[in-house]
Amino acid sequence: MDTLSRQQRHNNMAAIRSKDTKPEMIVRRGLWKRGFRYRLNHRRLPGHPDLVLRKYRTCVFVNGCFWHGHNVALPRMSDGRCKMDDVIVDSECCRIPHTNREFWVNKIRRNKERDKEEQRKLAEMGWHCITIWECELKPSKREETLESLAFTLNHIYLQDHRTNKMEEVRGEKEDELEMPMAAETDFDR
Repeated sequence: MDTLSRQQRHNNMAAIRSKDTKPEMIVRRGLWKRGFRYRLNHRRLPGHPDLVLRKYRTCVFVNGCFWHGHNVALPRMSDGRCKMDDVIVDSECCRIPHTNREFWVNKIRRNKERDKEEQRKLAEMGWHCITIWECELKPSKREETLESLAFTLNHIYLQDHRTNKMEEVRGEKEDELEMPMAAETDFDR
């Protein structure tokens, strides 16, 4: 049973924003502080990613644990809807309401499927996708999450540029691609 009236619940749900949320602002400030520059909610890309780092060819999605069903095990029927007799396992950071439960389970399932499809499309276009979950931005985990994100972005940049550089020199002989180690000398004595 819901403890709020229909009007109170309506007002609460209407106040939930999809842009400039607190978790998104934490990630934006953290990336900016670390020297990363980005675009917001790029309309030309599938799913309108929260942050787009063109230099890194990476899209960052900052997902709320409830709305995107973080770590929730949802049962499935053949028609795609949920069967309420099955056990729905809530996660530590996402609890599905007991009021109108079938609606919420189906909504969260659709959100998860849409997220997966959008990330598949972005990957086909050559974009990397990173998802940051709201629970990863709690004060105890925040710095670790932001450092990990910065490390991942730098790793992607280095991997992509190394791959591009190797493609440029593929026409050369195989032995010319062999690079000496730092302790080796290039010349014979």
